[in-house]
Amino acid sequence: MPENTRSFLARKGEKARNLAALRRACVQWRQNDDVFARLQGRLATTLSLETLIAIFADEVSSLVPFDQLIYRHQIGQQEFVYASGLGGPHRCDYKLSLEGINYGGLTLSRRLRFAEEELEILEHLLGVAICPIRNACRYASVQQAALTDSLTGIPNKRALDEALARECSRGERHGDTCSLILCDLDHFKQVNDNYGHVVGDHILKAVAQELRKATRNCDELYRFGGEEFAVLLPHTDQDQAYQVAERIRKFINTIRVNCGESDVQTSASLGIAMRLKDENPDHWVARADHILYCAKRAGRNCTRLADAVAAKP
Repeated sequence: MPENTRSFLARKGEKARNLAALRRACVQWRQNDDVFARLQGRLATTLSLETLIAIFADEVSSLVPFDQLIYRHQIGQQEFVYASGLGGPHRCDYKLSLEGINYGGLTLSRRLRFAEEELEILEHLLGVAICPIRNACRYASVQQAALTDSLTGIPNKRALDEALARECSRGERHGDTCSLILCDLDHFKQVNDNYGHVVGDHILKAVAQELRKATRNCDELYRFGGEEFAVLLPHTDQDQAYQVAERIRKFINTIRVNCGESDVQTSASLGIAMRLKDENPDHWVARADHILYCAKRAGRNCTRLADAVAAKP
């Protein structure tokens, strides 16, 4: 047999043996009953922080029974909270950090006191989980940044588009009521032209702050465009939305930005549209935008309601 043929067959045989060894290692890894190896393998399957904490809670419960597990972490402007079960009088708290960076806090509670051996197991499990938790937090932070307006710190138009689609889907499935407020600052171009964009940016930030004050925790705020904002109000009809819109308008009227010799103030016009049955996001926004334009034509610094029984074009 020629030398090159023998060399080829030898390499082929070695490759086959390596593949067989790799298959055996994979089988052994899948069948491994070691909880730390299993936890590491399961955590490696996701970058979703919610899913990851749920996996961790599932693995912990098999070794250290608990009545409640709570994980909290502030990611950008939003607080992420995962809670499972009901609490008890005895608890253990862990601050999760890696290389000096905080990645949230974990609390387990139950009716019985935790034994030292159980706390040691928890610390080992957290040692396995901390890197995946860090990666999931970073991923969530990147996702949030893509959906957040950098100037005001509130969600942007892309986030609004996703929320509108979600509310339309929810409305069709469950018949939930939802109203949309579009809020546009009056004569804002003149502010930028006369006082500069730095002052204009201060006003936009102040508007975002006033929107937070004027709305409920369940209401959702968005920067829809340059000087246009949107508020999504779940489980809210037009009459209730009108009260919120008027509160927003009055709060915005209180804004004052000092420019040395004078204070700059602003006002806003608002349009409200409650979602109609079978209405898609584009038509919903179009109705709200049309009624906002009507508020502008009516003299600005006022609120107008869209026809709640308007027919689709």
